[in-house]
Amino acid sequence: MDNNKSETSNSRRNFIKTTALAAAGFMIVPRHVLGGRGFLAPSDRLSVAGVGVGGKGESDLTGIFNGGKSDISFLCDVDDRRAATSVKRFPKAKYYKDYREMLDKEAKSIDAVVVSTPDHNHAMIAMAAMQLGKHVYVQKPLTHDIYEARMLTEAAKKYKIVSQMGNQGGSGEGVRKLQDWFDEGIIGKVHTVYCWTDRPVWPQGIQWPTAQGTMPKELDWDLWLGSAPYKPYVDKLVPFNWRGWWDYGTGAIGDMGCHLVEPPFRILELDTPISVECSVGSVYVDEFRRGYFPESCPPSSHVIMTFEKNKHTKGNLQMHWMDGGIKPERPEEMLPNESFGDNGTLFIGTKGKMICDTYGANPRLLPLSKNAKDHTKPKATRVPGDVEGHYSQWAEAAIAGYGKIALSSPFEMAGPLTETLLIANLAIRGTDVQRRRADGGISYPGRDIKMLWDKQNLKVTNFDEVNQFVKREYRKGWSLGV
Repeated sequence: MDNNKSETSNSRRNFIKTTALAAAGFMIVPRHVLGGRGFLAPSDRLSVAGVGVGGKGESDLTGIFNGGKSDISFLCDVDDRRAATSVKRFPKAKYYKDYREMLDKEAKSIDAVVVSTPDHNHAMIAMAAMQLGKHVYVQKPLTHDIYEARMLTEAAKKYKIVSQMGNQGGSGEGVRKLQDWFDEGIIGKVHTVYCWTDRPVWPQGIQWPTAQGTMPKELDWDLWLGSAPYKPYVDKLVPFNWRGWWDYGTGAIGDMGCHLVEPPFRILELDTPISVECSVGSVYVDEFRRGYFPESCPPSSHVIMTFEKNKHTKGNLQMHWMDGGIKPERPEEMLPNESFGDNGTLFIGTKGKMICDTYGANPRLLPLSKNAKDHTKPKATRVPGDVEGHYSQWAEAAIAGYGKIALSSPFEMAGPLTETLLIANLAIRGTDVQRRRADGGISYPGRDIKMLWDKQNLKVTNFDEVNQFVKREYRKGWSLGV
């Protein structure tokens, strides 16, 4: 392992050991001592702007407001219908439809920006805010593309801003307890991890609608598309089903991976994978023909990511991602009537196993009878163990200033985690590319590929056709700004 990787690993480990500062408070110091753009005196309140303020954006802003010391000063959404609840809840907040106009006109009055839009617009909004010295909270997954994730990670450090990704389980008690058990050596060194989900719960593996929809007057479709290629408006894409289309979403792993992969990624101090392979489910046009719909994510997938050996693993670690209802074999330690769950993460070590639900919640050792035994007192540093804690630690850190308070999921952690999930998506999309090449456009299931990943150069070294998905081309008029 090179020195840079070692330093990064140690730094990430320190997130867990130092996050108690977020709960312990901080010293009140004069503004001139903190200095620089993007820094507030701790006695001040945080002026927050939300971009994408309906649905999850609404709950994000509510959590940040309830966390204390934050004023929701500006709201921005391309759809007035989705924004209505937030507009009513925060009547003093000024409302915009275009985030660019908001940042241009209100830059001096904004301290921090919350980005809760669809995946394809995360990066350019967050980058624009960071370049103005604004602290950012960005919903998971951090970005749509691998290149974007790398650029945001570097920008957070360059512009010295306080960053947090919206995977609230990273601040939860469950992950801390898993950390304690692992550090105690109860399960030994880990060689295999399984992560599974019942997602997608939206349509995937389908043909793009042929009928043009009736656009709601409250929606600015061009602004909603943002960086994505122009297409006429279709019904039932907004506000949720965009997740199943590659132009906008990142599929099941983009939706749930940050919640399910985060515990092993953090606890085992993983870096991005060195190789990835997968197979995907197929769909039928009729009883004789399998369909091929490259614009849509597949209905199910099984991805195997291989991570380089480190001090916490027994050899190279294999992580299995399963979605669309695919689940790993039931652990033999579980009794027939003990629940395995539709979403979860399973660690398999040299001495034992541990399992948790989404967000790292409900952690337990296997067999479950082990959980009745006493173990050593908690060692991993605690932060407020709920959704509000994830928000409040970011707000407190933003008020204190860059580098003053550690967080659970800053971009230094969230960036590599997001890269990992999007590398898995490269394999999923690469499977389709390979099928077309081998079968003349006819899609068949079970044709696995194994791709070798070059982290330094952000590319697959043995299957160049998938590198087109590492960094997509933005629609004319839209830019990441780097």
